[in-house]
Amino acid sequence: MKIAVVDYGAGNLPSVERALAKLGAQTERAVEPAQLASATAIVLPGVGHFGAFVRGLRERNLTSSLRAAFDSGKPILGICLGLQAMFAASEEAPGEPGLEFFPEEVRALPTSVKSPHIGWNQLRRLDASQLLGGIPEDAYFYFAHSYAAPASAKYTVAACDHGFPFAAVIECHGLAAVQFHPEKSGDTGAQVLRNFLESVP
Repeated sequence: MKIAVVDYGAGNLPSVERALAKLGAQTERAVEPAQLASATAIVLPGVGHFGAFVRGLRERNLTSSLRAAFDSGKPILGICLGLQAMFAASEEAPGEPGLEFFPEEVRALPTSVKSPHIGWNQLRRLDASQLLGGIPEDAYFYFAHSYAAPASAKYTVAACDHGFPFAAVIECHGLAAVQFHPEKSGDTGAQVLRNFLESVP
């Protein structure tokens, strides 16, 4: 099993790679379309600014390859900003298109709550989830973000509340995405990554 970890020019790649390696996965940093095409599965991690993230993908000609992978049902796991990039747009970078897997716009957390939302929080299960299999419903996950997709977005299977209900876990057609950082969420996060790897044909 070869897991392509998308390298968009910045971010938390080493921590994600270490977490996957501990579970026995072989990873390769993907910087060109051919690597995504040949990979068994794709991990799209992300930290930082939405605009810089999607521009980094475009500059490496990875945008169309990621869309093709999504359309074909190839397993993809988005992490944090990687989840947000799957949407059409973000208030963080007006005018910068996302991957457009989903039509909604990512929104800023409201000024009525502390932003960024950093630390441990729980999820609300909304639907059955392969990614959360074997994980207690009262488990905590580590978050670090100032923007989020609305929990009303289609395919949201678990939500979290911080200022407004936002999508914490999305699953559809081979794709999975989480707003939290599984690589920083201890044994619980490791189980999320394990569940993803076990879902790869």
